[in-house]
Amino acid sequence: MNKHQPKMEVFLYLLFGGLTTLINIVTYYLLADMISMDYKLATTIAWLAAVLFAFFTNKTYVFKSERSSLKEIFPFIGARLLSYVLDIGTMVLLVEIAHINDLVSKIAANVLVVVFNYVASKYFIFNDSKGEV
Repeated sequence: MNKHQPKMEVFLYLLFGGLTTLINIVTYYLLADMISMDYKLATTIAWLAAVLFAFFTNKTYVFKSERSSLKEIFPFIGARLLSYVLDIGTMVLLVEIAHINDLVSKIAANVLVVVFNYVASKYFIFNDSKGEV
């Protein structure tokens, strides 16, 4: 392994994670603020759009996985379902209980989600070492 590879991987993850987050937040904003969709439904649709983008960019550019997409998509979606629970749970906690602005809450939730998703992708989904963590 090249000594710069881990740094490049983190850089690419942050770059594509940032774009994924941007897709998530912009989609949320368009749905929730522009067409007045319920924030929970808007969060769900924004999450779906972001997950599709993230799978293909993480597989292709970040972790450069050559394994079959079918072997990775189900664990990826499973991990992202957990991150969705983290996302929606954080949104409900911040919006309904703490009464924090929904867009500010969405940004805060995404910080937690990005960290969770990196760990899941790096060590469990796109890990070509066949069982080694």
